[in-house]
Amino acid sequence: MRAKRLLASLAILLSVLATAAVRAADDTPQPNTASPAPPPQATAPAAPKEPAPPASVTIIGAREAHGVLGRDVRSAANEDMGHIVDVIVDRSGTVRAAVIDFGGFLGVGSRKIVVDWKALRFGRVADKSDAITLELTKDQVKAAPEYKEDSPIVVLGASGSLQPLQFDEP
Repeated sequence: MRAKRLLASLAILLSVLATAAVRAADDTPQPNTASPAPPPQATAPAAPKEPAPPASVTIIGAREAHGVLGRDVRSAANEDMGHIVDVIVDRSGTVRAAVIDFGGFLGVGSRKIVVDWKALRFGRVADKSDAITLELTKDQVKAAPEYKEDSPIVVLGASGSLQPLQFDEP
């Protein structure tokens, strides 16, 4: 009895494998047997897709722009204020603020704060050794609340002219 069941199972398995092999070798699409497909409707042939327009290209000179991530930030009094670790943009893509890793020694005891983009001065950033100047004092930055992801962002500004970020709930 057991041998008959084993032979029957083996026969079914071979039948399924043979059917799959035939379907794979056949180039015509097979109808889905699980659910009947509705009959094809007569539709107008789709217009041929036009090729995408070429991407625009802008060339920025090596002395005209520089990356800011990882750059040191110094106060107007040349005090070490930390370094930029992130940039915050609003939904329209406008840069609103920078996240600065402030304080600590070798990453221990440091905290992230957010400063208004307009409070940063990029006058001397010709190479990676140049620092960005922040128009805030070290005491103002020390008093700023810590930045935490997925929490409301408190942005420290030099002139108080920053408009709050407005996010519509999806």
